[in-house]
Amino acid sequence: MRRCDRLLGGLLVLAIAAMPLMRPHPVTAASAAEIDREAAAALRALYAATPAAKELGAKAKGILVFPSIVKAGFIVGGQYGEGALLKGGKTVAYYNTVAASYGLQVGAQKFGYALFFMSESAVKYIDKSDGWEIGSGPSIVILDEGTAGALTTTTAKSEVYAFFFSQQGLMGGLGLQGTKISKLNK
Repeated sequence: MRRCDRLLGGLLVLAIAAMPLMRPHPVTAASAAEIDREAAAALRALYAATPAAKELGAKAKGILVFPSIVKAGFIVGGQYGEGALLKGGKTVAYYNTVAASYGLQVGAQKFGYALFFMSESAVKYIDKSDGWEIGSGPSIVILDEGTAGALTTTTAKSEVYAFFFSQQGLMGGLGLQGTKISKLNK
């Protein structure tokens, strides 16, 4: 057996084993109240785990929170989640995130992420755009625990910061992905 075949086989076995970790959710869209409740809980958990996120949140002009995104793939993959745009702690709009990917990938995972918009122009961009593709709008800085620990509100100079959180399951691979964020009517 070739090494690549063994690697793919191992990743597939791990992905199947990780599937029970992900609670099954119906494919139906969440209500506005459900999104509000889940987004608020996710943001509280992020703030408790990452003090830099809490500091940025205090200065952000808007925060787009996707509390639960489901991603799965085998060669071809996709992900979907719904979230809320918060300004001053109140929901002002709802969005979904959809992504498609292609490449050497296998598995399934669930995670959340929050985008902290540090300028009015960044918030206006997402409000005005008819579907915002990550990579085509304001520049985004993705923070993990290591880089978030070194970030302060005085060193924060970008328009948008992204934090990923609550990762469950297993997804491995290498491929190309495109992500689009679109406004929902709730």
